[in-house]
Amino acid sequence: MMTDILKRLPAGTSLAMPLGLVALLLLLSAVFSPQLFTIDGIAGAILVSAPLIVAAMAITPIAMAGRGGVDLSIGPLIGFINVTIVAWLQPHGFGTPVMVFAYAMLAACAWYALLATVITIVRVSPIIVMLAGYMVLAGLDLVILPRPSGSAPEWLGDWGFGTEIFSPVLAILLISGFAWGLLRSTALFDNIELLGADERTAYTAGLATDRVRLAAYVVGGLLAAMAAICQTAVIGSGDPTQGNRITLQAITALVLGGTALSGGRGSATGSALGAIAMFLISNLLSSFNFGAMSGFITQAVYGLVLVLTLLATLIRFRSKPVKGASDGRS
Repeated sequence: MMTDILKRLPAGTSLAMPLGLVALLLLLSAVFSPQLFTIDGIAGAILVSAPLIVAAMAITPIAMAGRGGVDLSIGPLIGFINVTIVAWLQPHGFGTPVMVFAYAMLAACAWYALLATVITIVRVSPIIVMLAGYMVLAGLDLVILPRPSGSAPEWLGDWGFGTEIFSPVLAILLISGFAWGLLRSTALFDNIELLGADERTAYTAGLATDRVRLAAYVVGGLLAAMAAICQTAVIGSGDPTQGNRITLQAITALVLGGTALSGGRGSATGSALGAIAMFLISNLLSSFNFGAMSGFITQAVYGLVLVLTLLATLIRFRSKPVKGASDGRS
């Protein structure tokens, strides 16, 4: 029965849109921002775009798990891990690589496990839980570190120079991609897809829906921890508000990559391509002199891209016939 249900799910996520947009933006960058294609430019691009790429990958399994689980708290969570590394771990002698990585993964997984528990047991709508989580963490970040200050562990700060293409940050990107590839080959990935596509059918098919959702959120937590470490390397200090900016960009990258906000369909590759597109848009806009309006224009373009992507996705999937519509499925 499970096999028959999985066959009815969408065959995959189209990468044509993010690939086409990335190709177009690369072409425009070659004309207006050629310094991007130097060794220093590529190294810097990897460093700066890494937190967004991994963050977009982190919210992918959460969205795939369904119920409209678009994680609005990803930005403040990255900020929370960043400020606690700088304000708590580093001053007390716990800034070693093992301690930092262990702490980041534990904190992120614990946060997402809490969200998943509230959603599954208390039965609160995910979007409400995520919004509440955003506000709680955003406020907590400012309590822990009221203003940008402090310094990252020395070994992590060295990552932020961005002078070499083959860097630890690139290694994190590659490891994250490899881990996602392993996830796709497991039954857990199929279960997440099924859960997001039709939770009632998944439950009647014998799927432990609460455990699968918890597992999807924990996977997202592991990736969110990697995004926070990359972000700390980029800024080299603690900043309670820097992570908040990632939320809109990560969600836009998620949608641009073809992940369905309703659940059941998603691709970390698509999300990563969407994040690369968002970075290229920011880099391209920075090559123009907008003066004091630069930040506002960038945010406006991000919002416009999100709206246009949602519209294009809606048109694309509404124009396709729904498989299994005449299967007699209730």
